[in-house]
Amino acid sequence: MVVALVTIFVIGYFFIAMEHPFKINKTASALMLGTLLWTVFVFCGSIVQPMMDADAWHDFISDHLIENLGETAEIVFFLLGAMTIVTLIEDYQGFRVITDKITTTNKKKLLWVVSILTFFLSALLDNMTTAIVMIALLRKLIADKKERWLYAGMVILAANAGGAWSPIGDVTTIMLWIGGQVTTVNIIVKTIIASMVCMVVPVIILGFTLKGDIQRPQENTSGVEVPVRLRKLILFMGVGALVFVPVFKTITHLPPYLGMLFGLAILWVTTEIISRKYEKEGHKLPTAVSTLEHIDTPTILFFLGILMAVSCLKVAGILGSLAGGLNNAFGTEAPGFFFIDLIIGVLSSIVDNVPLVAAAMGMYPLGDGAIFDVNHPFWEFLAYCAGTGGSLLIIGSAAGVAVMGMEKIDFIWYLKKISWLALAGYIAGALVFMLMDVTLFEQVEWLRNLA
Repeated sequence: MVVALVTIFVIGYFFIAMEHPFKINKTASALMLGTLLWTVFVFCGSIVQPMMDADAWHDFISDHLIENLGETAEIVFFLLGAMTIVTLIEDYQGFRVITDKITTTNKKKLLWVVSILTFFLSALLDNMTTAIVMIALLRKLIADKKERWLYAGMVILAANAGGAWSPIGDVTTIMLWIGGQVTTVNIIVKTIIASMVCMVVPVIILGFTLKGDIQRPQENTSGVEVPVRLRKLILFMGVGALVFVPVFKTITHLPPYLGMLFGLAILWVTTEIISRKYEKEGHKLPTAVSTLEHIDTPTILFFLGILMAVSCLKVAGILGSLAGGLNNAFGTEAPGFFFIDLIIGVLSSIVDNVPLVAAAMGMYPLGDGAIFDVNHPFWEFLAYCAGTGGSLLIIGSAAGVAVMGMEKIDFIWYLKKISWLALAGYIAGALVFMLMDVTLFEQVEWLRNLA
């Protein structure tokens, strides 16, 4: 069964990667992968579970399928709400308020501005929402598609790096924070410098290759010219709705997608009232209804397929076995647990980082006799690795998948142009974290052990 599931996953992953050469949309491949894995799991699993009758086995599958569908739906609805809010801001020309302030056309300066803005915005919101917002901004700043792709790639790197050090910036850091493995101040202090290095190193390297100025797209003069005060109103309300999400989660302890949908509802009512008022004056301004008509639905369905595929591997015990194998291979003492985190980070670029981190949390529970206690370097380094390792491949993080869907970035193009930059930043940040965490004596002992 394990061989069959892993083989199907690899083949499906290959078709997703080869979307452009095969001319088969990645969403179709992802949906087929997710459904096929669960189907094979049902038939193969019933064979290798002789102690469980058919009805009990199908009840087992149904329960886990519903449970994982719920977890997946949280991300899908979060993405749907965020994309609708951002697109609504764009329809109201709200991003012009920001892009008009960014006057530089120098490629290097713009790269730094975009990367730094993404890094800190991601810590405040989350990496996926920030990526969606920044791509909407880039479309207003850069006309050439391939040139914009470079900046979009750096948005993915900066968003994932910025989310890793904040307790509300990345889903895996949120998991560790809520689970009690890390505390707020400690995770920020211990990982912010490593995360910043992870972002800065690729920016410096890419900066050497950029020369000249970017060409801005021409303003779209078709349609209704939205008054400046309405642009600002929808921009501030939209960004406020996004910022409200982590606050909502902290106060209510409810899933983030509920806060996102609540913010969308407020913006929806506001735009309905505005549109009705201006329609009387001969204008027709957008509403959430008109915005939903051109939301990128294939991206949302791609998320659904990929996450359901990974959830099947989790339920089948494949990811848990993988985590256990890492533990046996490297041990639980330094530098062994650092290597475990590094490998989990690399694996998170292939499969979703959420089940990998969940498996690690399950392997090393807190409490009496815990191998890794609260604020142990293992947890802090895991937050860094799982958060930034997804940048190695474009489908390795929620931010990457969102950008891939919005900009139609080719998997192979990202692999050639961005992945090596992501790897350089990932390794540089990891080295900084490890050097900051150990004393000089421990560093000497490391060298002796490695020798």
